[in-house]
Amino acid sequence: MADEDVRFPSIDALRAFEAAARLGTFERAAEALAVTASAVSKRIANLEELLGTPLLLRSAKALTLTAAGKEYLDQVRAALGLLAAVPLHRRAAQRMQRLRVRATPTFARQILVPQLEGFTAAHPQVELEVVLSIPFLEGGAAAPAADVEVRTGEPAGLPDHTVQLMHDVAVPMASPALLQRHPALCTPADLQQVPLLRTPLEPWAPWFRAAGLAWPEPSQGPKLVDLGLTLEAALSGQGVALARPSLARHWLAGGSLQPLFGITTVPSQQYLLVRHAGSEAAEAFGAWLVAACAQAASEGLALLRERLSGQA
Repeated sequence: MADEDVRFPSIDALRAFEAAARLGTFERAAEALAVTASAVSKRIANLEELLGTPLLLRSAKALTLTAAGKEYLDQVRAALGLLAAVPLHRRAAQRMQRLRVRATPTFARQILVPQLEGFTAAHPQVELEVVLSIPFLEGGAAAPAADVEVRTGEPAGLPDHTVQLMHDVAVPMASPALLQRHPALCTPADLQQVPLLRTPLEPWAPWFRAAGLAWPEPSQGPKLVDLGLTLEAALSGQGVALARPSLARHWLAGGSLQPLFGITTVPSQQYLLVRHAGSEAAEAFGAWLVAACAQAASEGLALLRERLSGQA
């Protein structure tokens, strides 16, 4: 039970006194504590008033301790040392910020995670948690709560807290194994000879129109509700995928997927960054992710042009 006769000074006052006694002037103590010299002087004056005795002798040159000040300084340093030893008082623990990021599976695997080391190295004070979300299947179900979300949507008319991450294009891609089985894929119309991989996230109809084909959306074959699954199916030679170079750049670089025809279309659904929290960690992550996505998109387009020029 607390003793009602005990008068506790503020921690700021004790730190001001210790710094002034150690450094010899209010100005140097103020610099060490990142406050003004007048603030240090006032804190020590309040401490002396509380104790009922002077602790420092003020002079034009330097501060000196009184007899009571010398005795009190040893006690203050011992008390501050005990407080500093408490783990929860340490600056790293105080400044650790938790940030939950929700992203779609393919984006998380192909864009976010491969570059994540750059963010964690630059922001060691942020404890990052990545959770996956599949909006197409979640429907009315509650998605996992998050501070920052990556989702797909139409980029027009975005609110202030939402930004477009990449300006993606889509182009047909196939594995070398499939192209060996169907060597006559020379024009867009030749796609009628091969299976077309389907996903509601990347419909074929817009690309058909760009290629001058009056074809309906394919109606046969498995429907894969994930862009990454269509890439995996294409890699195994199951069909031609309408793919984004930003997501397929690893396989484009290694030659596991080959772009066809050089006709691209702009997907109606682009990756968007939504900030649900206005914290410093969320702002830092958002700025980093925009830069990381710009790099991924640039690499993907460069690889696409390189592969297409090699086919010419």
